[in-house]
This record gives sequence, structure tokens and C-alpha cells, in this order.
Amino acid sequence: MKTKQMLFSSILAACAFPQLAFATNGMNMEGYGATALGMGGASMAYDNGTAAMMNNPATLAMMDEGSNLDLALGFLAPQVKSSAGGMTSSSSADFFGGPAIGWVRKQNGLLFGIGMYGQGGMGTEYGSDSIFANPGAQAVSPGLINRSEVSVGRVIFPVAYNVSPDLNIGGSVDYVWAGMDMQMAINGASFMQMAGGISPMASASGSMVSAFGSMMGAGAGQIGAVNWGYFDFSNKNDFTGQAVGTGYAGKIGFTYKLDSKTTIGATYHSKTRLSDLEAKDATVSFNVDVNSGPTNLTIPVSGKMTIKDFQWPETYGIGIAYEASEKWMLAADYKRINWAAVMKDFKMEFTPAGNTGMAAGFNGLPMNVVFYQDWKDQHVLMLGAAYRMTDALTLRGGLNMANNTVPDTYLNALFPAIIKNHITAGFGYAINQKSHLDLAFSYAPKVTATSGVTGITTSHEQYNGQLVYSYHF
Repeated sequence: MKTKQMLFSSILAACAFPQLAFATNGMNMEGYGATALGMGGASMAYDNGTAAMMNNPATLAMMDEGSNLDLALGFLAPQVKSSAGGMTSSSSADFFGGPAIGWVRKQNGLLFGIGMYGQGGMGTEYGSDSIFANPGAQAVSPGLINRSEVSVGRVIFPVAYNVSPDLNIGGSVDYVWAGMDMQMAINGASFMQMAGGISPMASASGSMVSAFGSMMGAGAGQIGAVNWGYFDFSNKNDFTGQAVGTGYAGKIGFTYKLDSKTTIGATYHSKTRLSDLEAKDATVSFNVDVNSGPTNLTIPVSGKMTIKDFQWPETYGIGIAYEASEKWMLAADYKRINWAAVMKDFKMEFTPAGNTGMAAGFNGLPMNVVFYQDWKDQHVLMLGAAYRMTDALTLRGGLNMANNTVPDTYLNALFPAIIKNHITAGFGYAINQKSHLDLAFSYAPKVTATSGVTGITTSHEQYNGQLVYSYHF
């Protein structure tokens, strides 16, 4: 009874604080679970705890009969800087954290369970005194915050089975949720290029854009110049986004023991089927100069922002684990993440409603905005080693190496998912026969890239960690 109460309470606590992840294989985390993270993310062909429901669910079948509960805490500490015009600004979004939980039960070779894990995301925040607000550097919007936050998580229902002493199969059905915040300023020249269809970075169209164009001209009372525009939908919460959507996805996998020392494994993760993300209390503001009237006049337009067809990509993974001796295990995985199919464009639709004054004429007139992305597919090589120093203590180390998915042409300083490689280390310690503790750290060396359009140079390095307490009963 106490065990059931503890499990129920843990699930409620985890669901109350879904994990935000500033991820580093594109928007994916480089390793799920402290065991896998310590091994460079390699996880396809050996028992790596209940986090396997995020990796290869077939490895869950390698667990002993009975129940296993994992309680995890993780942190991600990105260090992001952007430079332009001889000035540099640092993102203040430099620490994210949150829990994860997994529970499984195995009986007569059949395993089932439930878990909640953060999938990934990204985010930055530049203050009102950053280069994006300083006329001397990147004249966009004096005094405005520029911020982004994307978080994706899953509640997972895995099943795994020992088909034979050598073959395991597994799969899962995943409930997926996504949240997003954005506060992004665009200077007047760039907005007019977007509206005119000549911007190399984005486009803006729809009846709202046409109506705005009709308000511009040389006559008295008409808009003579646009100084900046500002997209704003943000609740400034580290765990949830203003725009939210939900959906589902699935995974399948297997492991096969080639001989007494060698096991191979593979998995397929489907593309998500997320609903469009919606933020009901969004604002698009314009700062304009009115002929024979006020200058620097800000016109806020309220309405609903919809993020169209934001999805997480399908993933293929294959790997091998080799028991080199009683003390050494070596692992190597390859993973392909198909970002190109889901990150070609970032699409938003804004529908104004409930406005008065100068903004009243926009009510019911939608604006469609497309930011070009053109991400590449990502190829990730993960290498790991584990050394059993004593019966209780295991040391781990690894490398995670990948290509940068974001082309320099479309690099946006608010979405700097440009990290390539990671160095990882960790350990596992058996407290007793039922309890186990695993800890892992990851360091991603600095990567620097410059946008081919804006000329803004962005650098990104990162420190991550995970702590997992496991209980077998």
C-alpha cells in the first residue's frame, strides 16, 4: 500500500512540473536517463533503466522480474551569446531543471509501465538592454525583451517482452504535449520586406497585411514609416508555454544477443501527431510614424496566435553493446533524426479579435507568417564505456558527436540549436540490493555561427546533468 501511494504521489508531482529541456542534438536531449547520458547517450542494446522508454523500449525487457521505479532530476545550463555591431549580449535563460519518473513491472517475461519524460526544446532570453534593443548595434526595438521557449514532453506507456533468451521486443504509445513562448522584435525594414515577399528570412501575408498596407501612404494621418514590429505570446513560466498543443506518437524496437558478450539493438520513433499550438492572449504590435501626427506610436493588436503543424521528427537508432570482460562494457550507437521533414518552415497564423481604436480595423483579418528554417537531418554517433570498479560502483564515460542541423543562412539568435558534440561522464552506485543511484554530467563545447542574412554571430555551449534514484521491489 505504501509503495502504491509513493508511486501515485510521485506521478502527480512530476505532472505538476513538466520538464523543460534546452536540448543539444538539435532540439533533442543528448541522453535520456543518467545511465545513458554517462555513456554518451548510447542506449540501444543494454539495460539502461526505465529511461529506455525514451530510448529503445525493447531494452526494458532486460530488467529482472518485479517492479522498478526511477525518480529523476535533471538540469540544463546553456551559455548563449550573440554579437553584432561590436557589442555582445548574453542570454539570461541559463538554467532549466525538472523531474522525470518511470515505473515498470515485469512478470513472466512481459513488462508494462508508465513514465513521464521531457523530450527536448530550446530557449533564450535577451533583456531590454541587449543588442536587439540597442540602436548602436542592431536597431530593432528599444526597450523590448526578446525571448523564446519551446518545451516538449511525453507520458509514455511501454510494453516489452522476452520472446526468447536472445530476442527482446518492445514498443510504446506516447501522449505528447508541447508549449511555446515567443517575444520577438523585427525592425521596420525587415517587416516591410516580409510583407512584400522579398525577405530572405521570412514572409508575411493575409488580409491583415493588406489592411495594414492600405493604412500606409504619403497623406496626412496615414502611416509614413514602420519602425518595428513585435510578436508577443509568453507567460514567462519556466515549465509551460503560452501556446500549447497535444498529440501522440509511438516507438518500436528490438534487441538480439549475438553471443554471450555481444548484443545488438534497434528502434524506430514515429513522427508526432501534435495539434496546432494555440495562444489565445497574443499580441502583435507595430511602432509607426504617422504623417502630420505622432511618431514612435505603438499600435498593439490583440488576438489568437496559432503555431501551424509543429511536430517532433521520426528517429531511427541502431547500436551494439559488448561485454569485453567482467568489468568492462563498451557501447556504440548511431541515430538519425529527420529534422528536415518537420523544420523546413516555422509557420504562425495570427487572428486579431476584440481590438478598438486604430487596431479595430484588423479584427477578424488573419496574418500568416512563415520563418524559413531549412534544417538538415542529423546524424549522431554515440560511444560509451562502463567500468565496474567494485560490486557497488560503476564508472561511465562517453562521447556524443553530431552535425549542426541549422544552416547559417537562417540562423536566428532566439533559436540557436547549433551544438554539435558532447563529452559525458557519470557513475552508478548500488546502495543496497533494492536501491541504486546514478549520476551523469555532460559538457557541450562552444559552437559559433553567423547568420548569413542578419550578420549576427551566436555562440552556444552547455553543461547538463541528471540524477536518478532507482528502487526495485
